[in-house]
Amino acid sequence: MGNPEVVAADVDVRLGVRLAELRTEQGWSLGELAERCGISRSTLSRAERAEISPTAALLNRLCAVYGRTMSQLLSEVEAEPAAVVRAADQPVWEDRSAGFVRRSVSPPHTGLRGELVEGRLAAGTDLAYDRPPVAGLEQHIWVLQGAMEVTAQDVTHRLGAGDCLRMRVWGATRFRCADDTGVRYLLAVVRP
Repeated sequence: MGNPEVVAADVDVRLGVRLAELRTEQGWSLGELAERCGISRSTLSRAERAEISPTAALLNRLCAVYGRTMSQLLSEVEAEPAAVVRAADQPVWEDRSAGFVRRSVSPPHTGLRGELVEGRLAAGTDLAYDRPPVAGLEQHIWVLQGAMEVTAQDVTHRLGAGDCLRMRVWGATRFRCADDTGVRYLLAVVRP
C-alpha cells in the first residue's frame, strides 16, 4: 500500500482539489463559503491548497454546506468503489489532533444510500459537530470495544461494548470516548 504518510498527503491534495471544485461549482468565493460554514477564509484556502489536513469538525461543516456525508466527500477523491473492498484497501482518514480514525468499510456509491464506517476514538477524545452533514441522516452506532457517550438532541447515551444506538441526526451531536483505552465502533449511515 505504500508509505502511509505519502498516501495521507496524497489524499489531502485530492481532497483539497475536490473542495475547491465544489466551491467553484456553487459559484462561491472563499468569503461566501466562509459565511455559509463559519470557517475562516484563510483556513478554507489552506485546506483547498492542501497546506493543512482538515479536521473532522471542519469537514463536517463543509459537508453540511455541500449536502454530503463525510463518506461521500471522501469517496469522491478515491477511485470508483469495487463490489468487494478488501480490508487493506479500505480508505482510512485520520484527524490526529482530535484522536479520531475513520475507516470507510463500504465506500458509498452514488446509487446507494447506506454505508458502513469503522470509527476509533482515542482515550479522552471529544468530537462535537454543530450540525449534521445531511439533515435527517439515520445513524446506527454499534460499539465493538470500549465505551463512548453520544449526545444528540440534548440527550446523552452511554454505550458499552455490544450496545447499539439508532438515531436520526437533525442538530448538533457529540461523540466522546468514555474508556481509558479508547473506543472502536461501527457506524452505519443511511441517507434520507
